[in-house]
Parts: sequence; C-alpha cells; structure tokens
Amino acid sequence: MKKTNKKRLLKAEDLCRLNIIGDVAISPDESKIAYTMEKISDDKRKYFAHTYLLDIKTKETCQFTFGEVHDGALSWSPDGRSVAFISSRDKKTGLYIIPAGGGAEKKIIEEDGAFTKPVWTPDGKELVFAFRHNDSHTEKDEKKKKEAPVFRHITRLFYRFDGLGFLPQDRFHIWKLNIASGKMTQLTEGKYDETQPAVTPDGKSIVFVSNRTKEPDLNPLRDDLFMIPINGGKERRIPTPAGPVSSPSISPDGKKIAYLGHTNPDDAWGVTNFHLWTVGINGKPAAKDLVPRFDRPCFDLTIGDMGEGHDMPPLAWSPDSRKIYFMASDTGATHIFYVPARGGLPTRITKKPCHVKSYSMAGKKKIIAAGISDLNNPGDIYLFPPIYDGDRKVEQLTGVNMSLIAGLNLPKVQEKWFKGFDGTDLQGWLVTPPNFNRNRKYPAILEIHGGPRVQYGFTFYYEMLFLASRGYVVFYTNPRGGGGRGELWAGAIVNDWGGIDYMDCMAAADYMETFPFVNKNRTGVTGGSYGGYMTNWIVGHTPRFKAAVTQRSVVSLESFCGSSDMGFLDRVEFGGHPWENPEGYIKMSPLTYAKNVKTPLLILHNENDLRCSIEQAERLFATLKLLKKKVEFVRFPEEPHGLSRHGRPDRRLARLDWIVRWFDRYLK
Repeated sequence: MKKTNKKRLLKAEDLCRLNIIGDVAISPDESKIAYTMEKISDDKRKYFAHTYLLDIKTKETCQFTFGEVHDGALSWSPDGRSVAFISSRDKKTGLYIIPAGGGAEKKIIEEDGAFTKPVWTPDGKELVFAFRHNDSHTEKDEKKKKEAPVFRHITRLFYRFDGLGFLPQDRFHIWKLNIASGKMTQLTEGKYDETQPAVTPDGKSIVFVSNRTKEPDLNPLRDDLFMIPINGGKERRIPTPAGPVSSPSISPDGKKIAYLGHTNPDDAWGVTNFHLWTVGINGKPAAKDLVPRFDRPCFDLTIGDMGEGHDMPPLAWSPDSRKIYFMASDTGATHIFYVPARGGLPTRITKKPCHVKSYSMAGKKKIIAAGISDLNNPGDIYLFPPIYDGDRKVEQLTGVNMSLIAGLNLPKVQEKWFKGFDGTDLQGWLVTPPNFNRNRKYPAILEIHGGPRVQYGFTFYYEMLFLASRGYVVFYTNPRGGGGRGELWAGAIVNDWGGIDYMDCMAAADYMETFPFVNKNRTGVTGGSYGGYMTNWIVGHTPRFKAAVTQRSVVSLESFCGSSDMGFLDRVEFGGHPWENPEGYIKMSPLTYAKNVKTPLLILHNENDLRCSIEQAERLFATLKLLKKKVEFVRFPEEPHGLSRHGRPDRRLARLDWIVRWFDRYLK
C-alpha cells in the first residue's frame, strides 16, 4: 500500500504561528542565556515579546514575563543575579529588572520617550543609556497627548523617520539611573544626539557617539567618539578619522576602544565597507583599521521577513584584550569572525552557511550564544566555542518552531550560481513546490530584493516558501549593486540605477527559464523598495513577464528626494541633487518609461511609508491609468515601509494574499 504524506502545505496563516527569537544575552558565568521570543496575538493585530531564561547545563527554559508586553535590549548585571531590559506596556516604555533566580520583574522607571539598551556600571548600582523625551512628555492630560497638534513647525531636514513618524524636538542624550532610588540623571545636553554609551572597566567614565558637525542632517556619516566622567562634567573628543562611528566597545584592560566605521564621510548608500577599528582610550595609539584587506561589511546585511530591520551588531573583546569578535556579511551569509587586536586577517567561526541574527559573549568568553536562522529554520539559539573546532561542536539549544515545522511539507530551497550577461558569477536561490514533479511545467516568479545594499541569503524567507507552496517556482538572486560581495560590487550602480543591475536581473530570468520544469510563458516578477524600483524598471523595458507586483516602490527619483524621510541624502548615489543632474534623474526614473508598460501591474503601498512615500505609488497608478494600462492599486492604512517584515499581522496576511491572487490571475 502506498504511503501518504500526512504533512500539510504551508498556509499564509502559519505566519502567525511562528515564534521569533530576538535578543540573546549570556550570563557572566556562562551558565544561563536570557532571550526574548516574539509571538503574534490571537487576533492577528499585535506582537508580544516575552523574556525567557535558559539553563545551559539542564537545557530547561523558563518564561519570565507574560501578558501584552514587548521586551527587548536584555542586559545582565555584573554579578549575574539580575537582567535589565526595556519593555513597552500599555503604550508606555520603561526600564525593568528581573531576578535571574526567578520572581516578578520590577519596574525601575517609566518615561514618555525612547530608551536605548541599558549598560550596567561595574559595581552593579547604576544603568547607563541614551534617552529621548517625546514632545508630549510635559502634557499631563492624557487625552490631549493623543490629539494631533494645531500645527507642526519644521526647521530641520531630518524631521521624521519611517516607523517612528515625526521626530520629537528633544535629542538623545546620555543618562544614568540609580537602581536603588530610581532616580534618572541627565549627563549630556544640547542640540546634538548622543548615543551608544559604553562604560569603562573602572566605572569612572562613559564613551559615547555623537555627530557634532554644523549640520548633522546633511552629514550623517561624520560621527565622533567622546568621553565624559560617569557623574557628568567636561566632555573630551577621542580622535578618529572623518567618517561614521558605531558600536564602541572598551577593552577589558581599559586601554582601547573598538568600533565599527570607515573613512568615507561622503559615501553613497552603504558602498564603503564598515570595518573594525581600534583607538587608544586617550587617542593613542591612533585609530587603526584592523581588517583593511577584508572586502566585506562588518555587520548584518542579510534580509528576510522574520522580524524588523538591522541594528549595528555588538563587538566583543576576549578577556585578555587580544582578540575582538564581530559579525560580517559574506556572499549570502552572515557569520561571526574574530581578529587579533593588533590587526590582521579575520578568522571565521561559523562555517555552515547561515544567518547569524544576534550573538552574545560574557565572562570568560569560553562560549558564544547566538540566534541563528537558515533556509529551513526561522531561528533558534545555538552554542559554540569562540574558535572554530568543527560543526560537531555547535549545539542547538532550542527548537521554538519544531512542532510547527515538523508538520509542514515545506518547499525545497537550493543555492544556485549562474553567469551574468558579461560572465560574472551571480548567486541565487531556487525554491521548488512541495511534491515537486520535474515532468510538470510550473509558473515561476523572480523576486528582487530591496536596499539596494543588502543581500538575499541563507535565512528563512516566509514569502518565498509561501509562494512555492502555492505552486510556483521561485527564484531570488543578488544582482550587482547589493551588499556582501565587496565595495566594487556594491558601487556598480552608483549614478546608474537600471543599468548593470537590470542586466543581472534579466540574466537571472534567463537562468530561471533554463529549467525544463519552468513554463517560460508563465513568469512573473516582484520586489519591494529598491526591488519595487527594479520591478517598475523591468516592466518599462521588457514585456517578457506576464504579471508583476511592485511593492513600496520608488517611481520618480526627483520627487523621492523630497518626499522620503532620507531622500535628501541622494546626492552621491544619483550624481548630484536633482537640479544638478536633471537628465540623470529623469533617465533613472521608472516613471519615464511608463508608456512602454505592457505587463499587468499590481501596486502595493503603505500609507504611512516615510521611506518611499505613497505619492510614488499614486503617481505610477495615475499615469498607468491615464495610459489605459492594466493596473490595480492596493493601499495598506497606517503601515510604514516595513509592512512585510513587521507590519500588523493581519495586513501582512492580506499582502501575501494580494500577491498570490494577482499571480494566480495571470500566470495560472
């Protein structure tokens, strides 16, 4: 009797059943791991993130917080007895501490504003962090707090940010909090932001990052390191080359500061690699790039749809101050590396292709705890030594989605390499439907990533798996102009969007169609953000696709300059401001070629998108309608740019439904 496969196909609603690992923090004695795990509410309208504690020896896990809360930014006390964290509850945010031995969490402070990750002082008596008040913090009437103001007076270019809305008048400053009394003390003030504090091992000083140029909004890549006494006082600048500075970490011996940065303050969008640098705590020895020959960015550029965007990763010193650990993106993977503090070639620790999303080291640093995703797993916590000693030394500690994944007949995902139009090696991933039959002809979809300076990679991508589960072959790829393959690769499209990147996408489509199981007459294309730009560009330059879905896209580069929250920084990317290079802006704008569109196009856009304003979609829709093209427009109320990653869950489901319905209409 023939055996039947009892596993079922992936459904859109399974998105709401996934558990997503967030912060990971290992205790100073390396016996426990605190982590957060995010879940979607039963009504599919909210996210909750709770704190858990895992005993490394017994493998037992205990949930520490409950209810309608969203925890993050976990930080162990120096004695390992407590964990501090930020939590949002009832639309308010505060700093909390919970005993590692169990018991209820204690709210230390709650303020109307935004906190960054708290850092403990060595004596365990205070927490140091950056904090910014909301404009409404002085308003006592809760009803009036929720009302829109009579007007908004704007004086700075950077006055709003996607996902946050209009920015407060206040800036981020360095604060400290006395845990016993709950008293907050402001240590810095003025018209500049101060962020990313780190406390010296002797507990006497704080190092932080600030951009003190005349116009930081126009010069966002000109940061500096500063030092201030722990009780406040005169600030001192620590000399570093002109350029961005991030993630300062002070060596255990207190002599050096490690940081991420580069020396190109006039860079385009992420072309120049962020490298690992050190500088003496007093400016001597001078700042030094430890990995000058490492042609990779030292942070996570791998994208997926399992969580929010990327933060700059932490740096970790070895106990003897002789090694520094960091993350880097490399050819579709994000790995952990270390390098000698004197500089040299990095050594990779994680060998299997994967996506390291977060990691933590502490105490004697004999082990690393990390949240890692791969093509078949949304993410779990793994444990491994700080020097690579074979994959058998890697231990998986959790299986937070094991029961769900075990019951699903998931599509197969395979890495593929193919040639571009000029013989360049290009990387992609082929997803084939469950119960795949090579003798069938399947409709196929080409997916194009956003950014552009990010990478598709070895991570769990729900959208790709869902589309394949609906009977499509899916191919997603990394064209030139993206991240993870060096500066020449990333810079290949500067002032030439729609050039070599378009040719690489067409090479990907050609390669996809070489498979005998792909129906060449039933192919579609989709992408979001820059991927939406490229989708618009493609349908304006070729009729080869039978359907297209453009998402949160860029249509007119000229209007994007003023309508995007950060579009005013386009000057280097697009060869000058719009009035300096009008021909270039027109040439690189997909709207210019709208009259050529023959492909049925579905436009998806989010009404609160401040990165790619909805006016971009409105212009495209109106133009195509006036040209009597096949076009439809779906708007998602209230949603920012990142709907696909962390928008309201029911709207994420609706988005997936609209995509598959459109392709079903024209490709099946």
